[in-house]
Amino acid sequence: MLATCAAKSLEVTARQAAQRPVGTGTGAAIVTFTNVSGRTCVLKGHPTVAGAGNGSPGHNSPLKVTPVGAAAPVTVAPGGKAWVKLTFVQVQGEADGYCASGADPSVYPTVVVGLTGSGAHQVALDDGQFAECDDTVTVTAVTAAAS
Repeated sequence: MLATCAAKSLEVTARQAAQRPVGTGTGAAIVTFTNVSGRTCVLKGHPTVAGAGNGSPGHNSPLKVTPVGAAAPVTVAPGGKAWVKLTFVQVQGEADGYCASGADPSVYPTVVVGLTGSGAHQVALDDGQFAECDDTVTVTAVTAAAS
């Protein structure tokens, strides 16, 4: 049986998803976990997500997570990758935007994505900041297929 990927064995990046809800916020992001160790390991489950206030993991704002899809272990060889997709409640309008719910949008330079047994990883988007409404996020289980 393979061990769970340790936090130090992972490099974590995020990019805007190609397919995302209509609006001006982040909408959806793809988080990539790359195994930078020399050993094959396993990732599993649905991630936790928190907005990192002022870009600091010490000032996290945990988001309410709605998991989708069945979780199954994903084997990640050295140099291999696994992914999760984060879909946020979209910011509407232009400039500062607004939330359809009436809440104020939140903008985070980074988010902290955690997987059980694999640590919590602070990650920034490769293009822009994370903008969302209602402090909720829908997350997929770890998958071996890029989204």
